[in-house]
Amino acid sequence: MPENQTAIPFWKRKSLEEMTPAEWESLCDGCGWCCLYRIEDEESGAVFTTAVACRLLDLKTCRCKDYPNRFEKVSTCVRITPETARTYTWLPETCAYRRLALGKDLPDWHPLITGDPRSVHRAGASALGRAISELGVDLDDLENYILTEE
Repeated sequence: MPENQTAIPFWKRKSLEEMTPAEWESLCDGCGWCCLYRIEDEESGAVFTTAVACRLLDLKTCRCKDYPNRFEKVSTCVRITPETARTYTWLPETCAYRRLALGKDLPDWHPLITGDPRSVHRAGASALGRAISELGVDLDDLENYILTEE
């Protein structure tokens, strides 16, 4: 690879499919939005994000408490792939996976740019302070926890 190419960040020179597993994982900004329950209006198809978070979401860091085993522990855990990044329209517009899938760049506050994993929280782009654990919540009442904005 030409020397000047190495100065270009991987997310600007590789497609989602070309990224290594480590590069792919580093795209996650730790916002926690994908760990919140959603409900869909069956008539309109509209999807609403609730404040109710998966029991594995650490509400103080917006990171999974058991990331390596999340799919075994939570059957409804969502796997983000290059294909789903293109089709999950419920992912927030700030999500790096969605942004790159749509041909956009990372936001200025993204941890890959700032070098600080807390920058997503300082930018107000995370679920920090907005999410509650699913533990103790009647999941049949999710409509009572719909967030009006993300």
